[in-house]
Amino acid sequence: MFSNPFVFYGRIRRMEFGLSLLIYMVVFFFIIVQAADRHKEIYLLALFPLAWFRFAQGAKRSHDLGNTGWYQLIPFYTFWMLLADGQTGVNQYGENPKGDNYPNYPNYKEPMGPPGAGDPKY
Repeated sequence: MFSNPFVFYGRIRRMEFGLSLLIYMVVFFFIIVQAADRHKEIYLLALFPLAWFRFAQGAKRSHDLGNTGWYQLIPFYTFWMLLADGQTGVNQYGENPKGDNYPNYPNYKEPMGPPGAGDPKY
């Protein structure tokens, strides 16, 4: 969890996105309170890496849902990212963070025995 939180590629689960959102809100509130008291410029500069973190995590969660990262700019889409289950298997953005990277076929069976043993994959 939280490997490469500042990159915009890959996929993350709902739990990591929810924790990221919680961290973002707590740090954002702290920065705003501190900026109101003193040294506004220094504290307001801290908002840039915080926004980068928020949008990177949002893009990865959008990727888990099978959408581009730009979808997070849609109003109230954050609620959908918190509630919706990600796509199973591998999608165009990477492997499933849950680990169940089987193909999306209804009759899929794991191959048994060594490769090429004659067991059908599907």
